[in-house]
Amino acid sequence: MGALRPTLLPPSPPLLLLLLMLVPTGMGCWAREVLVPEGPLYRVTGTAVSISCNVTGYEGPAQQNFEWFLYRPEAPDTALGIVSTKDTQFSYAIFKSRVVAGEVQVQRLQGDAVVLKIARLQAQDAGIYECHTPSTDTRYLGSYSGKVELRVLPDALQVSAAPPGPRGRQAPTSPPRLMVHEGQELALGCLARTSTQKHTHLAVSFGRSVPEAPVGRTTLQEVVGIRSDLAVEAGAPYAERLAAGELRLGKEGTDRYRMVVGGAQAADAGTYHCTAAEWIQDPDGSWAQIAEKRAVLAHVDVQTLSSQLAVTVGPGERRIGPGEPLELLCNVSGALPPAGRHAAYSVGWEMAPAGAPGPGRLVAQLDTEGVGSLGPGYEGRHIAMEKVASRTYRLRLEAARPGDAGTYRCLAKAYVRGSGTRLREAASARSRPLPVHVREEGVVLEAVAWLAGGTVYRGETASLLCNISVRGGPPGLRLAASWWVERPEDGELSSLPAQLVGGVGQDGVAELGVRPGGGPVSVELVAPRSHRLRLHSLGPEDEGVYHCAPSAWVQHADYSWYQAGSARSGPVTVYPYMHALDTLFVPLLVGTGVALVTGATVLGTITCCFMKRLRKR
Repeated sequence: MGALRPTLLPPSPPLLLLLLMLVPTGMGCWAREVLVPEGPLYRVTGTAVSISCNVTGYEGPAQQNFEWFLYRPEAPDTALGIVSTKDTQFSYAIFKSRVVAGEVQVQRLQGDAVVLKIARLQAQDAGIYECHTPSTDTRYLGSYSGKVELRVLPDALQVSAAPPGPRGRQAPTSPPRLMVHEGQELALGCLARTSTQKHTHLAVSFGRSVPEAPVGRTTLQEVVGIRSDLAVEAGAPYAERLAAGELRLGKEGTDRYRMVVGGAQAADAGTYHCTAAEWIQDPDGSWAQIAEKRAVLAHVDVQTLSSQLAVTVGPGERRIGPGEPLELLCNVSGALPPAGRHAAYSVGWEMAPAGAPGPGRLVAQLDTEGVGSLGPGYEGRHIAMEKVASRTYRLRLEAARPGDAGTYRCLAKAYVRGSGTRLREAASARSRPLPVHVREEGVVLEAVAWLAGGTVYRGETASLLCNISVRGGPPGLRLAASWWVERPEDGELSSLPAQLVGGVGQDGVAELGVRPGGGPVSVELVAPRSHRLRLHSLGPEDEGVYHCAPSAWVQHADYSWYQAGSARSGPVTVYPYMHALDTLFVPLLVGTGVALVTGATVLGTITCCFMKRLRKR
């Protein structure tokens, strides 16, 4: 049985007169006031609504009781009891089941404030809601109830994937499955519209959830959205990409929204949803969400480049002779996006000497722009790196050398483009090792060096000769020879490396280094296999241990040179002796100096004594 609303008696005439007398005289008083939101409030069927109510200026206990009534438009004078904080049997029959189920409830915020909550609005819930507070005052003064009108609108919000299903209905329950390559753009569309007669704003957001996971506010990660004030905001993990321009969201036409995620990453895989929320402005100026719907757009799989990139090489193990061309092929395979706007690739060859650990050093490569470059130590050689097919690359050494023997690998790298032209390395792959053997030239060199005359003196010219013998080698072998010196320190050879004095290259051009004594140096070829070094005006600084270092060179058809062999002669000691007259001249100078000093001392002593006697006289 529903509760009856209590009837309050009007104050008696003597009490009313007392109240009128208190106000003009400035005596303190209080008046009960019940506050509810300003109306009318507009909400949508099937959604939740909360209406607050609080009381002030009351007497009695701090915890006040509240009773809620509804006046329907068809019976504006009939109060229907909804729920009470005091009486559990207060609800009328039409609300009883919903109250018991918790769909309609009153929640106490504090002793003098509550909120009425209706979980799922029905059309018949429209009307005037009254919040009544039973009196705990000693006298009747103020208001004991507040009223607010609630108008229930039909649900006119529609959300679907773009393009929409037949006749504009929501997309099928089995959304499409999309496959995008890492680095490509992911574009998804959403249709959101409303036919609500009142002025409302739509907020549309795109979210992602883990595949097969239940979708809710805690599991749905927002990607980007347009708020009700038209501001575009991204979820925390995507804020940086939105600022960089990799993430975009725009409105096309009146009801179409399009999200573009540039440079797709592995973490972008998942199930994408579109959520539309309808907002209305209440009379107090605040905005309230009156409807929300969500549609599944697509299941997205991101195919990573690391799972697809593969590299093979050919034609297999190679055995070639020196001077012959060396060609190696590298093929990049896999389900890869074409190079262009979203992806780019670089390919290079590495070589490690036989038995050496690691991939080795770079020989040549083509960068993401197709520009070739040679690795350190290969400058000046005729080496070509070119793309001969869509995914096939060729390395060609015009004239191989024995030093080119080793293990070759092809290295391919895949890049994805971020905002602008920024590239991010996404994957890399190396081929299996490819052995390459280059026959040795078989050149054996021997060198014998000596000091002509055996003994040299200071001021003379020292001549050092070097004879070279050669065994093996191809026709046209050229010889070069250089002279080096190691200086003594404290009677022992210095730990510093030997210093180049001079030499003659394989092309017959002389190269001069630094002579220890700083005097003139001449180097010359005195016979086809005999070299000479001359140190003019020998001085003591030229003392040291000299040696001759010959080398054999071969010139290939591409006019490049490579060293086919080298050797080192035995040590040759150069010690500049002094002449005999120099040995006599030094003691003579010493003796003369001593005699002069002694004479001056004796003369000074005699003169001093003579002057002393002269003063006494």
